Order: sequence, then C-alpha cells, then structure tokens
Amino acid sequence: MGRKLFSEISPLTYRIAVERQRWQRRAKDLGRRGAFATERSAENLPVKVYRHNSLIRRTLGNTELDLQEGKARSLELSAPLVDGIVIRPGQTFSFWRLVGNPTRSRGYLPGVVINGDHADVGIGGGMCQFTNLLHWMALHSPLTVVEHHHHSGLDLFPDFKRQIPFGTGTSIIYNFLDYRLRNDTGQSYQLRVYVDDEYLRGQLLSDDTWPEKFHIREDEAYFYRVTDPATGEEQVRRHNVVRRETRSKRTGGTYRDSPSSLPARTVMGQTTSRDRDGSPHASVRSAA
Repeated sequence: MGRKLFSEISPLTYRIAVERQRWQRRAKDLGRRGAFATERSAENLPVKVYRHNSLIRRTLGNTELDLQEGKARSLELSAPLVDGIVIRPGQTFSFWRLVGNPTRSRGYLPGVVINGDHADVGIGGGMCQFTNLLHWMALHSPLTVVEHHHHSGLDLFPDFKRQIPFGTGTSIIYNFLDYRLRNDTGQSYQLRVYVDDEYLRGQLLSDDTWPEKFHIREDEAYFYRVTDPATGEEQVRRHNVVRRETRSKRTGGTYRDSPSSLPARTVMGQTTSRDRDGSPHASVRSAA
C-alpha cells in the first residue's frame, strides 16, 4: 500500500487540506474581481444560441429516493443564483463564485457524490448536474471553457435515455474544482436556468448571431473487461472519443473537427453509504 496523502490521514487533516485549497483559490482570484461576470438581467438577450433540459430524478442503481430529492432541492436553490447572468466580452463565468458554498445551513441537502471509484453521499451532492447542463450548452457556442474537471473514474449513468455523450460531464467541489467559461468574443452571452417539477432547464442567449454552429458527437464507443490489480475483481469499463465539429452557417461546411480523448471509466451499479448526518467521509469527492 502506498503512502497516504495528508488529506487521507484523518477527518481533521482532510478538512485542513480542503480549507487550504479554498484559500489558495480565493487568493488567486483576489486581483481578478472585475473580470468575473456578476451582472444579472431579467430581460432575455434576443438571440437563442442553445437550449437543453436535464431530467432531475433518474433511477441510478439502488440510490435512495431521498438523495434524489436532496439533489432536486440543491438544484432549486442554485438555479436563481445563476439565472440571468450576462457574460460580457472579456469576462469569465465562475459557477462557485455565483452559487457559493452549498452548506446545510443554507438549505442544501445530502445527495449522491462520486468518491474515487464509488458512489457516496455528501451535502449538495448532485449539483454537477447543473454544470453538466452549462457545459453542454457551452460546447454549442464560441465561449471558451477555461476550467473543466472530469469525474475521477466512475460512470453512474446508464446508456438508457442518456441525452449527451458519455464523457462530457463535469466534476465540481466548492470552490477549488470550479466550472468556468470565458467570453473571448465581441458579443455578450446570457444564461437562463430554472427548475420545474421534472427538469433543470437552461438556455444560452446572445445579443447577436454567430457565423459558426457546433455539433458534438461520440466516436469509438465500446465496453471492455479488465481485472482490478488491487482487488482482483473484474470490472466493466467503457471507452469513447468526444468530437466537436465547427461548421460554417453560410456554407454548411465543416472546417474544424476537434477530438477530446478521455480516460476509461468504470461502469458500475450505484451504491451509496452515509454518515449519520449525511456528511461526506474524509476524502475528496465531487458533487455528482
């Protein structure tokens, strides 16, 4: 067994490591306050760039229903904090700077998180569904993704009714694993998001048209079996390549086709475990 990381020694060292990461992020952003998008408008920008709806409650293995409801509550609390945000030219959108720390005292509830290679439980778990939606819309726009983290190694979601390609999800941990977009264009963009009884619904709008359109596709998708060297157990893994085609709206021709290779992911039935209060265990986990 390898040497433990400082964060893995005890719950105390985990909290210390997390706070250190958070303070490093705050210090790094301190001189960039004006560069972040904070303006909010209730009026829609006139041009629709892309829209997407994400089903909130899904059957994931033996996930407890209260965790699905916890995720729904977390999304409901977060959506108004992002809705209406306008990203002006040169500005950066930061999910965590707008939403803040998803704590129990602010009303956030336990939901599913990914802890290494298995599902777990944590306050605010499931909020990566929000950044998944934002990322999928951003991929269909000229906005520049400047911070995007993948899940460590577990794919929770089945292919049945999968709306977006495997491997285009996001991993977030307040505040040091963020999701950020930068507007390198000469026009403004706006995010509209809200939650209803079934869906997290989003739209990306702009104040002008863009001469290009974008298409995301999945290639080289297949499953294969491997033996975990640590446990000797057989695992089912999947592989794919996600590509983004950039096409001219005027001619319809494709003039850029960018592949994005991702590490293989383990495909597993979902199991969850929780502390008595629903809090995370002492290891870094992402809000699945």
